Amino acid sequence: MESFPSDRAQLPRNMIENSMFEEEPDVLDLAKDPQMHPLEPEEVEYEPRSSRLLVRGLGEQDLEEEEEDYESSARLLGMSFMNRSSNSQNRSAGYRQQGSDGTCHLPCSARTCIVCMFIVVLIASVAMLIYFLPKCTFTKEGCNPSNNQTKDIYPLATNGKIFPWAMMRLPDTVLPEHYELLLHPDLINRNVSGFETITVLIKEETQKIIMHSSGLHIISASFKALKAKGGADEPVPNLEVLEYPKNQQIALIPAQSLEKGIHYHLELKFTTNLSSTIYGFYNSSYKLENETVRELAATQFEPLAARMAFPCFDEPAFKATFQIKIKRPNTYTTLSNMPKNSSTPVDNDLVLDEFQTSLKMSTYLVAFIVADFKNVSRSFNGTLVSVHFTPGKEDQAHYALEAGCRLLDFYVKYFNISYPLEKLDLVAVPDFQAGAMENWGVITFGETALLYNESTSSIMDKQFTTKVIAHELAHQWFGNLVTMKWWNDLWLNEGFATFMSYVAMDYTFPDLSNDDDFLRRRFKGMEQDSLNSSHPLTTRVETPEQIEEMFDSVSYVKGASILLMLKTFLSEDVFKLGIKDYLNTHKFGSTTSEDLWKSLSKFSKSTQNVPQLMETWSTKKGFPLVTVRRNGAQIELHQEPFIVNMDLKNLTLDTRILWQIPLTYITFNSTTNNTASQNTYLLSEQSGSLSIASEVSWIKFNVKMSGYYMVDYGDHWHALIEQLQHNHSVFHPSDRADLINSIFRLASIGKVPLTLVVNLSPYLIHETSTLPVIEALDHFDHIYGLLEKRGFMDLASRVQDFALKLFDNIITKQNWTDDGFLVDRKLRSAILSFACRHQHLVCVRNAKQMFDDWIHFPYNASLPTDVMETVFYVGAQTDDGWMKLWSKYILTSSAAEKRKMLNALSASPDIKHLLWLMQAGLDGDLVKMQDLPQVLVAVSENLVGHLHAWNFVKENWESLTKKFQLGSFSLHTIVSGTTSQFSTKAHLFEVQTFFESQKENGSQLRVVKEAVETIKANIQWMDKNLQYVEYLL
Repeated sequence: MESFPSDRAQLPRNMIENSMFEEEPDVLDLAKDPQMHPLEPEEVEYEPRSSRLLVRGLGEQDLEEEEEDYESSARLLGMSFMNRSSNSQNRSAGYRQQGSDGTCHLPCSARTCIVCMFIVVLIASVAMLIYFLPKCTFTKEGCNPSNNQTKDIYPLATNGKIFPWAMMRLPDTVLPEHYELLLHPDLINRNVSGFETITVLIKEETQKIIMHSSGLHIISASFKALKAKGGADEPVPNLEVLEYPKNQQIALIPAQSLEKGIHYHLELKFTTNLSSTIYGFYNSSYKLENETVRELAATQFEPLAARMAFPCFDEPAFKATFQIKIKRPNTYTTLSNMPKNSSTPVDNDLVLDEFQTSLKMSTYLVAFIVADFKNVSRSFNGTLVSVHFTPGKEDQAHYALEAGCRLLDFYVKYFNISYPLEKLDLVAVPDFQAGAMENWGVITFGETALLYNESTSSIMDKQFTTKVIAHELAHQWFGNLVTMKWWNDLWLNEGFATFMSYVAMDYTFPDLSNDDDFLRRRFKGMEQDSLNSSHPLTTRVETPEQIEEMFDSVSYVKGASILLMLKTFLSEDVFKLGIKDYLNTHKFGSTTSEDLWKSLSKFSKSTQNVPQLMETWSTKKGFPLVTVRRNGAQIELHQEPFIVNMDLKNLTLDTRILWQIPLTYITFNSTTNNTASQNTYLLSEQSGSLSIASEVSWIKFNVKMSGYYMVDYGDHWHALIEQLQHNHSVFHPSDRADLINSIFRLASIGKVPLTLVVNLSPYLIHETSTLPVIEALDHFDHIYGLLEKRGFMDLASRVQDFALKLFDNIITKQNWTDDGFLVDRKLRSAILSFACRHQHLVCVRNAKQMFDDWIHFPYNASLPTDVMETVFYVGAQTDDGWMKLWSKYILTSSAAEKRKMLNALSASPDIKHLLWLMQAGLDGDLVKMQDLPQVLVAVSENLVGHLHAWNFVKENWESLTKKFQLGSFSLHTIVSGTTSQFSTKAHLFEVQTFFESQKENGSQLRVVKEAVETIKANIQWMDKNLQYVEYLL
């Protein structure tokens, strides 16, 4: 609160406290009688408690009449309080009789007093009820129905005047059509000067233009009305600029109305600083081999940061064309969405680069980079494809170039829609918060996501790089060509790009086929979606934090999962026709989920009502649990929401939700040793049934886990487990992984007894397929971590020994090389990592020998990339090994190798190393700031470090929220990663209390609710299963 000027009278505190408006002291209702105020405006000043004044009763027309004196609202507010307080005191004085001792004398009997008190209470209650009734303005005359409309509420601009717009989203009365943007970033002083001309169309007559601006200093602004051909442009006089930083908006208010149907040129001159975060138009740097530091500037605008670089209409539906011009030093180059038109030398060793006018696109897709990158290029089907990188990394760029060309060719043929630009740049940026960003024509990546080094990158790194490139190229159609109208439908961008990346890889890189990766992501995504704090695919979002939080596994993985389920149900041909229609119908436009369902409906069978089928999947959170009961040849089915935390009093999920579930299933006849072909049954009611042959031995639903639901087989689990023990190869590896995941998850919430998990586990001795082995390892790791962090070391050791015995055969059979196909190499990497982390003696001995050889004979002993991280982990367990690994971390130029080393360094048993490493990540020099979330999660998995990681987050929360914007995926990773293994009520209370104390700096975040729910689920697991672990193991 600002202090009052010394020469002005302060409103007495008691007048506010006695006012009936005490709960909203900063709200003024101008719709009430202005004559009721006995004081002149100059006699009183009111200081609001918050940073803004909300004014009721002032619509757009009212603003026209009051624009000469916005400050009068504050004075009227003071008078309203004074009048109400004084009137109240005067009225009550006439009914009070005080004795000399100050007490009130009431000449009545006790009975009369009681009756009077009852009447007074009754009258007061009725008055309060009337007062707080909706659409009722309380005046001296009572409820005034003729004045019962509460009009728009407007905040104050930075200059104290009323800002004429109170909504987070912009009005649609003004449509931007074209931007001409000139920027001059000063890389030395880290500031930017800019000038832009925006061509706008007035759709409805208005007296204001509202647009976005965040952290920009507007130096000047002007309007010109564009006349018909041959006529001169007409300047609009007396333009006023108001700023409202809270909503990141500015208002441009001319002296006269802007006419409907007229185009205007809006010219703005502004300055700003390059962002010190990895968001907006930000500063970055890297070191050359000679330790020289080179500065650069890059952009990351999605979702809400274009407004940090230039004033704009920063919402996805406000598509426009852009012409970008950038001044840069003559030793640097620039990149933007379009090819360059020209490069012209100007004063002081500067060059002006002018780019071609872009296609119509959203502001979050605009991008520009000023750097001295090198590149490799190839012309492919009329498009120049280039990979850009910092000097010295050319050998790491060739694979990305090959993958980019092949994937681009696939998408053009699959969609039958040409890539609409002449060039495609793939840019590896040293400091980059997101994995990658699909800016049209100039896609930016973190170095680990784009650069591939044969000697330090594993086969999994290669698969990851390919998947990320496939994802971002899919966005050139899903997201860029066709864009969601608002962030509530983000899944239309991210879900589709995720889904198509797997489709593209299956066709284009079959040797890197990653169905197993997609399945594991679906398991993880369902884990988050089973929480009460989850959200529907299409959900209401408005604030920046809510929009940032939409970039989660629900939008990406659930979105992709329901597309897979829908494709399986409709058939691949129908699905492909539908999405082609969707892209062609809405090319260069914006859409909602309903537009997609309509396109798919055009080609589906009459019995397949796509909008009706998908309504619940897209508008309700969570997913169904289908319970199966077999009664001879009859299979009884029942659906209900899968709920992790049974804290029903805080449950916001409607347990009566009905999904239309396209159930897939297979059956097996042990007599004929035959598996029946896949069948489909649509479960659209709470319960249903289907018939099977009586000789069927078992039925398995959700074939290859193509559906987004979980199945509990009840007593039928015994038949499935028996089949696994007898001959598990009858099931597809995806189905075996599904059964493992389901039985562990169901046991965690008490739906099935833990004995079933123990009964299923022995079959794993014979399991050799990657998917089911890794799924089992994940669940054993989770249980071990919970027990270890609680200090139940004996029980944790029993779980560890149980798991190591199950997998001992497969562990000892592994060789420490990079031989084999992808699935073999992934299995080797996962199983040896598990074995060494859990102290398998042979594994640890081999890894230690390889680490020592690598340290002492670096030129003769290269490490196999598939086991490199495991070798680093074992080596870093000693102080000497940790220091030597750190020295290697500093020297390597491979981002993939750095990532592996950082995970190993974070596993040190020495707390001094861990504390130093976390601080280095926060400082952002020796360890890049973008890698801090990775460090904190890895330290949290470490028994020695997990409490220190959480303490580090608490102590540095303010710094973390400045480096990573609220709601960002980085903050989500930090919060969830550092709290996910807490399982006590004390830690639950601590986490809740800490975030409650942060208020608007974190308490509102969905990830906080997720963290709390996860801890409750862990407590629930301990309560339900701890005694059984003790008994069974």
